[in-house]
Amino acid sequence: MDLPDDQQDETYNPWSIVNLVFHHLAEEGLHPVLGGAGDPGVPAAQLLQALGIQPAPEGNRQISRDVQQHLAEIRNAVFGDG
Repeated sequence: MDLPDDQQDETYNPWSIVNLVFHHLAEEGLHPVLGGAGDPGVPAAQLLQALGIQPAPEGNRQISRDVQQHLAEIRNAVFGDG
């Protein structure tokens, strides 16, 4: 989908969109559950992608954790177990 130039950089808080969808489903009498008992980040991202929204990586705790772990591995490889 091509957006006008003034809307190309428009962003939304992904959790606001997930919240909106959940409220709509609840109003329809449904009982949505996101992620069961685990981290809701992955199913929330899948919901957003199903709606045509690409979640930003910096908003994803899983990616943030992975990046921090990778940086720790690099520090350990370079500087040892300081």
